[in-house]
Parts: sequence; structure tokens; C-alpha cells
Amino acid sequence: MTPRIRQVVLDTTDARALAEFYRQLFGLSYRTGDEPPPAGEPDPNDWLVLRNDDGVPLAFQQVEDLPRSTWPEPGVPQQLHLDTTVPDVAALTEARDRALALGATLRHDRSDDPQEPLYVFADPSGHPFCIFVG
Repeated sequence: MTPRIRQVVLDTTDARALAEFYRQLFGLSYRTGDEPPPAGEPDPNDWLVLRNDDGVPLAFQQVEDLPRSTWPEPGVPQQLHLDTTVPDVAALTEARDRALALGATLRHDRSDDPQEPLYVFADPSGHPFCIFVG
């Protein structure tokens, strides 16, 4: 028997905002009970889980402080990053625009690489993630 990955957990200083970023970016849905509260009500959750039909769930854990990664620059290492793929360069451009519109920061542009076009982003909490043609 070998261990199986249950979920990927991202620490963040704003669990709801980061969960919403990834929910919209990847088209995920909240685990039952983790949905946003009604407008104007406090959010009691400091641990949220997003699920999809064919992948590993993403969880978000509220923390008080989190140094932002500076990767790929030296300083603060990436600590963790997500690799995601799209089928072609047109989809890569669409994914880039969507990520930026949702609040990602472009950290590295290698979209003109003929072997493996990619973008490296930081999510709104500073976690790096890559979108590349796979």
C-alpha cells in the first residue's frame, strides 16, 4: 500500500479570496459547507476545500503571516507551485488573460519557447503557478 495524495494545501492570509481565485481560474466547486456565507455575514471558515471531477482537491488554510515567494528570482523560494497545462498556444493566451483578470501577477514569460511555451504567475497570495502547453 502506498500513500495517495489527498489534496494540495495552500497557506494564505485570506483563505476565501484565494479560494475564489482558484475556483474561478479552474472552474472548481466548494466542498459542501465551504460555500461563501450570505452577503454581509462573517465568514467562519479558516479552512476551505475546492473540488473537481477529475483532479486533486485544493485546500486553503488561513495563516496570520506569509512571506511572498520571489521565485524564479532568488530570495524567498517557491515553497510549492502548481503546474497546469493547456492544449495549445491559443489556449495559453486565453489562460494568461484569465489569470491576470482574476488577480494573478505575471512573473515570467516564456510563451515564445518553441519546445514548451509557458507563463509563470503568482496567485493573489504570492504562490507561484505555471500554465504551459502540454
